[in-house]
Amino acid sequence: MIDLKRPTGIAGGGVRVPAAHAAPAGGAAGPQTLAAGGAGMLDRARLRRRRLMDRAFHGLSFLATAVGLAVLALLLMDTVREGWRHLDWQFLTSFASRRPERAGIYGGLIGSLWVVGLAAPLLFIVGVATGIYLEEYGSDSRWARLIKINIDNLAGVPSIIYGILGLALFVRWLQLGTVVLTAVLTMALLVLPVVIVATQEALRAVPASLRYASYALGATRWQTIWRVVLPAALPGIMTGTILALSRAIGETAPLIAVGAVTYVRFAPRSLFDPYTVLPIQIYNWLVLPKQAFKELAAAAILVLLAVLLLMNGVAICLRNRFQQRW
Repeated sequence: MIDLKRPTGIAGGGVRVPAAHAAPAGGAAGPQTLAAGGAGMLDRARLRRRRLMDRAFHGLSFLATAVGLAVLALLLMDTVREGWRHLDWQFLTSFASRRPERAGIYGGLIGSLWVVGLAAPLLFIVGVATGIYLEEYGSDSRWARLIKINIDNLAGVPSIIYGILGLALFVRWLQLGTVVLTAVLTMALLVLPVVIVATQEALRAVPASLRYASYALGATRWQTIWRVVLPAALPGIMTGTILALSRAIGETAPLIAVGAVTYVRFAPRSLFDPYTVLPIQIYNWLVLPKQAFKELAAAAILVLLAVLLLMNGVAICLRNRFQQRW
């Protein structure tokens, strides 16, 4: 006879369960059940704390973005309020003048277009060629690693350092003088690291299967790069180049260092003419005491913003037009 008052450790199906693992009488929770319940409560507490931290971080990020956009909107509204009434054809086609009603931005605008327009092909050729070498040919060599480290460091150097370099190298050592060519070379050096890094990232984004397929068809390494890899990476390269030029068109400090003129009544006609650029002309108007010149500076800022937005729009259109999804 089996004593029903004593636990036998028999589970369903006739399997004997050790007494140590049998369920306690009266429905009381065992040590393992208590441990599992405690762990579950701890996990829920951690999950609740993480959700609170996530919401707090999300709120802080949104607040920081809202504050930045609000300040930008206020500055833009103030600039538009002061400068919109000066935006006309006479303002765009007149040279600088000591009389505010006759002053314009033609000299600075043409000088900026000269500098950026001539720096673009030089920057594109040298930057893309360097990126191709570092990514496709010299990725494992000690020399390539040294170049990459220096490029990463140069990308964070202040722009005035490039101005001092341009003054010492191009103006004094090569004796080019304070001409357009000096500004072109200095601006190309300034944004060259950005184009090199953009080229490397665009080349890395091309799937390796395209290279293997080209090699399987008998193409050489250079044919694969020129006809397969480079066309696929071109949208990213073009986007990086245009964004780098957008930075260059707004620079002032390096051009002041290499001798850009603050007041001119002519536009450059060759690489060896004196020049000024739009940011320097804006700075010159801002330091003058008359309020009318500050309004002219606001109008010039609007023109410069329009040029920057146009360049960024071209970069976005090129990316969307030629981008390929793998």
